[in-house]
Amino acid sequence: MKPIYRGRFAPSPTGPLHFGSLVAAVGSYLEARTRGGEWLVRMEDVDTPRNVPGAAESILATLAAFGFEWDGPVLWQSRRVEAYAAVLQQLRGAGLLYGCACSRQEIAASAGHLAVDGGLVYPGRCRGGLPPGRPARAWRLRVESGETAFVDRLQGRLVQDLQRAVGDFVLRRADGLFAYQLAVVVDDHFQGITDIVRGADLLASTPRQIWLQSCLGYATPTYAHLPVASNAAGEKLSKQTLAPALDPARASRSLLHALRFLGQPAPADLALVTVSEVWAWALAHWSFAAIPRQRSIPLPNPD
Repeated sequence: MKPIYRGRFAPSPTGPLHFGSLVAAVGSYLEARTRGGEWLVRMEDVDTPRNVPGAAESILATLAAFGFEWDGPVLWQSRRVEAYAAVLQQLRGAGLLYGCACSRQEIAASAGHLAVDGGLVYPGRCRGGLPPGRPARAWRLRVESGETAFVDRLQGRLVQDLQRAVGDFVLRRADGLFAYQLAVVVDDHFQGITDIVRGADLLASTPRQIWLQSCLGYATPTYAHLPVASNAAGEKLSKQTLAPALDPARASRSLLHALRFLGQPAPADLALVTVSEVWAWALAHWSFAAIPRQRSIPLPNPD
C-alpha cells in the first residue's frame, strides 16, 4: 500500500512559516517522497477566531516558493465542521462523550496537578452527570486508567496514563468550536493517512489521538516526532518567541540549514544553487536514520 503523509499548517497569528515549520515540513516531505508516498497539505484552520486573513494563502505561496509539491487539493478544516459534528454524535450515542459544565476557574480549584501539555488534569466533576441547573459548556471524551503506549520511529516507546496525564479531554469547546484532537483524528482517517512525521512538540497529545482512534475504530498511523528547533532559552521557535518568517529569496540557504538540522550532511554549496537542485540532492541522499533522536535542538541564530 502506498504510504500517505500530510503536512499541517495553521493560518493563525503563529501561522507564517518560520524555520521550525520548515524543519517539520522537510522531514515529512522527504520521508513521503523517498518511500514512494503521497504528501498532502492540510490547513488546520478549525479555530476560526484565530485565523488571520490572507495567512493561508501566504503559507501556500511560501511552500510553493520553497519547492514543495503536494498531492491533491488542500484540505481546509474550517469546511469540515459537519463531519466533526457527525463523529461527535457517534461518540455521544455510544456513551463515550458527556457534557461538562465546569468553568476554567472551577477546574483550577479542584484539579490536582498540571497535565502533560501544561493545562490542568480534568478531575471528572461532570462524569456522573451535570450539576442541577447547569448546562453543558463543553463535551468531553471519557478515558480509562491504564497505559496508552506506542512506539515512535524516532523517540522510541512512549507510555501515558491518560486519566492521570490529562483526564477526560474536550472534543467540543465551550465556545462551540471543535477541538484540535477531534479534527486531526477525523481528518487523518478521512484522508487515509498512514504515516505522520511532525514536531516533537506534539508528542504529548499523541496518546489522546490514539485513544480517540480506538474509540472510533480507526487505524492508528505510524508516528515519527522530529526534534523541534529551540532558541537559546530552550523555547520552541514560534512567532511568540520572535522567530522570523521564512524569506523565499533565501529558500536554498534555509533548506540547507533544515537538512543539516535533521542530520543530513548537506554540502555548503547547496546554498548557492537553485531550489530544485537542493531538492534533487536531498531526495538522493535522504537518511531517516541520521535524524537526531532528540526532542529539541537549540538553534540560537536560525537563518
